[in-house]
Amino acid sequence: MSSIEEHVDVEVPVRTAYNQWTQFEEFPQFMEGVDSVSQLTDSLTHWTVTIAGQTREFDAEITEQKPDERIAWRSLDGLGQAGVVTFHRLDESTTRIMLQMEFQPEGLVEKAGDMLGLAKQRAKGDLNRFKEFIERRQVETGAFRGQIDNQV
Repeated sequence: MSSIEEHVDVEVPVRTAYNQWTQFEEFPQFMEGVDSVSQLTDSLTHWTVTIAGQTREFDAEITEQKPDERIAWRSLDGLGQAGVVTFHRLDESTTRIMLQMEFQPEGLVEKAGDMLGLAKQRAKGDLNRFKEFIERRQVETGAFRGQIDNQV
């Protein structure tokens, strides 16, 4: 397994950052390689991604969700990954978003890319693009304020 830990500070209140992050179907606007995300239920999403030139589909389960604090997930098939994103209030208008993720690279190309730090670079880029996206808007496109208790 490989691990990624990255963070970014965004100039919006924690509620705004969290609310926008819950809009999974918007992820392709700022996440490289994410072609589409469909919210199937409150705790189930379906993803189509392109990794190392190959398109893959998988379902991911949200295992824990606490408004303005954290969202944890794990893939159910396909990509052997799990992670958590947490939201930390730095002051009234600044939020630190921390991403921790574990994944299993498949095949020679993905393993080589992981060894070169490409997955870490992509995660950092995604967080920076999220920062640009939400700071430009200053308001979320929607919100899910429901709570999902630890299902792992």
